[in-house]
Amino acid sequence: MNTRWNINKSVDKQLVDSLSESLGIDKNLSTLLVQRGIKNFEEARDFFRPSLEHLHDPFMMKDMDKAVERVIKAINNGEKILIYGDYDVDGTTAVALIYTYLKNIVNKKKIEFYIPDRYDEGYGISYKGIDYARDNGFSLIIVLDCGIKAVEKIEYANEFNIDFIICDHHRPGDEIPNAVAVLDSKRSDCEYPYKELSGCGVGFKLITALSMTLNRSIDEVYELLDLVAVSIAADIVPITGENRVLAYYGLQQINKNPRPGIEAVLSHANVFRIDDDVQSNKEQPHNVLNKEVTISDLVFMIGPRINAAGRLEKASDSVRLLIADRKEHAEKLAAGINNLNAKRRELDNEITKEALSMIERDTRLRDAKSTVLFNENWQKGVIGIVASRLTDSYYRPTIVLTRSNNLITGSARSIRSFDIYDAIDNCSDLLEHFGGHKYAAGLSLKPENLPEFMRRFEEYVSANIENEELVPELNVDLEINFSDITPKFVRVLKQFAPFGPGNMSPVFLTKNVVDAGTSRSVGDKKHLKLTIFQQNAPDNIFAGIAFQKGHIYNRVHSREPFDMCYCIEKNFWQGKTNLQLNVKDIKFPEEY
Repeated sequence: MNTRWNINKSVDKQLVDSLSESLGIDKNLSTLLVQRGIKNFEEARDFFRPSLEHLHDPFMMKDMDKAVERVIKAINNGEKILIYGDYDVDGTTAVALIYTYLKNIVNKKKIEFYIPDRYDEGYGISYKGIDYARDNGFSLIIVLDCGIKAVEKIEYANEFNIDFIICDHHRPGDEIPNAVAVLDSKRSDCEYPYKELSGCGVGFKLITALSMTLNRSIDEVYELLDLVAVSIAADIVPITGENRVLAYYGLQQINKNPRPGIEAVLSHANVFRIDDDVQSNKEQPHNVLNKEVTISDLVFMIGPRINAAGRLEKASDSVRLLIADRKEHAEKLAAGINNLNAKRRELDNEITKEALSMIERDTRLRDAKSTVLFNENWQKGVIGIVASRLTDSYYRPTIVLTRSNNLITGSARSIRSFDIYDAIDNCSDLLEHFGGHKYAAGLSLKPENLPEFMRRFEEYVSANIENEELVPELNVDLEINFSDITPKFVRVLKQFAPFGPGNMSPVFLTKNVVDAGTSRSVGDKKHLKLTIFQQNAPDNIFAGIAFQKGHIYNRVHSREPFDMCYCIEKNFWQGKTNLQLNVKDIKFPEEY
């Protein structure tokens, strides 16, 4: 599939020059700052040096005072508190965060956590969960990463005098649930200045407010930032504003003092604690791990493993892993979860192949503007991953559906420019439940409504998407020469991290690139391991990796010049860290 390169040209040269002079950096780097909305030295300082002092007062969030008051009342009265969360990474980290904080304040017999079963109860607050609370004497439920649309469920709980505090970050519906407190910055009546917190991030604001009110050490709260960082990465929320600060400090904690559960998970990805007398990284001398853990590592190493428990068995094991305080216990739980993740990979690969085959065999599906697939035998726990893979293959809004508890349930994924939440909302009269974000959502419906839903969803997408939007687009920040990539350039660029949505790792374009003669295909010839230089500077050779580009090996190896878009990163391999260009796309002259 051909990719359109969108080269960023909208930059104020005066600002670039001013920043370059005041910061003592080259104009390429100051251009990147201006592209990120940074206009002066002070803003650049805050960007490069995130501070916990930049976090907003949690009491600015609607209902925070009510939430804190109710939690303190429960503590003082010796009430039983149930910590309830979604079964994905954001939900389980949020539950682990609240549970870990409250167990230092509340009698352990008075606090418990509950994760709904994906297959038996489905997403969000369940009647079964409320019944469990009623039957076991819980009078307060703190729910995390779900609940903003649970109007009927909250009314049911109110019948039993069970109070709810909802901590959510999804878009509300027309009616806010009648809970004691509803913390969600996306509420239209909430003036909290930052709207993109993860579910765990909302939980973090709650315990911050509790700490302030109870006059407890804020360090107890900050010690839990590693969990917030994992949630931010795995839930793909913007790494801007508060999220950038939280992710920055959370990553520091993971690298310097990882909790037993996270350390145990990392060990299964060959990231492990080094001996005290071995310095792991001269640039990060205080790191205790053999490589520096980044947001990308949280996304690809930790997130899938924590998710695997909820996808195939019980997500409560993920919470137990994250709250474990003994190394041996954590290692045992991590081993089990890693095995589940291996099974998950096999399963989603198998289902993805089946789904791709369905599309390839059906002309109607191939020619549609959207993809909606249903197979009642597909595993509910992996259809979200399958939807993402199909979106990568066909680059269009995608929904993958299966059968669960007499309903059809599914996961939706979208492309860069299309709001799939709005598309699903347009069909809401056919649905039993739906929720999510612009780029990812979940839904359920009765089997008899499926044909009409598929028709209307495709109709809406066709009417609201342009053909050019269905062509993958690669945003390129800047054209540079290989000679611009100096040690100082790399050191400053590293300070742009943590990278993620809203602050992506810069994508560079370099033209007239040539193979140095030792490039080779790797990974069953699917990928290219590159050694390359620019035609005008043959002595300046760089290493690179180009995933899914093995098919162009012969042209590259023939030393035919090409243009290349890439990110600059550190590659960790066999105990060594080296500079590597992560190639996003390659074009030969005739492909423009």
